[in-house]
Amino acid sequence: MRMTMAPAVDAAQRDALVLAHVDLVKSMASRLGRRLPSQVELSELVSVGVLGLIEAANRYQPSLGVPFDAFARRRINGAMLDALRGLDWVPRSLRKLQRDVDGAMTQLRHTLGREPEAEEIAASLGVSVRDYDAKLDELRMAEVAVLQPSGTSDESVDLLEVAIDDQGPYRQLERRELRARLAAAIVQLPERERQILAMSYEQEMTLAEIGLVIGVGESRVSQLRTQAIARLRSLMREWIVPREAH
Repeated sequence: MRMTMAPAVDAAQRDALVLAHVDLVKSMASRLGRRLPSQVELSELVSVGVLGLIEAANRYQPSLGVPFDAFARRRINGAMLDALRGLDWVPRSLRKLQRDVDGAMTQLRHTLGREPEAEEIAASLGVSVRDYDAKLDELRMAEVAVLQPSGTSDESVDLLEVAIDDQGPYRQLERRELRARLAAAIVQLPERERQILAMSYEQEMTLAEIGLVIGVGESRVSQLRTQAIARLRSLMREWIVPREAH
């Protein structure tokens, strides 16, 4: 027996959906744009987001019972993030810094038998603690480079995508296994960093709101969150890269 797909909306309904949700595209682009460097044009995000909206309207099937707003968000966000990846605006120097920090954490973890403190990481890098904090501020840009939508919230970020590289051996593992590894890695983080990640990625609290909870400034929350993600990335690399070598 041939299975038939539920009919999509007609041309008039499609156009009405697009017109009714243009403001959604603008809102999502604006929120994403706040995480990006100034050289990324908001108008470009809106343009590619509208293309994602049109695609969503073309594919939407009301009979499936999914609200169009929820259906469209993932496609809009995905279109904008694909465009950002294509820009490759993260400098090579920043990629190198990310690798240096991850490598220092990995080496210290093996040497010390525990997660290293910020002072120990700074010493391994040959910089002061203040300079290390400045490097964490720089690395926040690299986090944005791997943003990925999760669920139906336009502000949600998939921590799995932030905690791993978007290249090489990671593509060879099932996401289910990666998530299991990530959950195990999170348990190894210092308590305050685990708390920050939970508030940021599960409760979707802003940096300022998290700062009020744990009693530090917004910039310090940003640094601690970036440090936590670097720890996760180095732990994930330890688990996955050796597997590829076999």
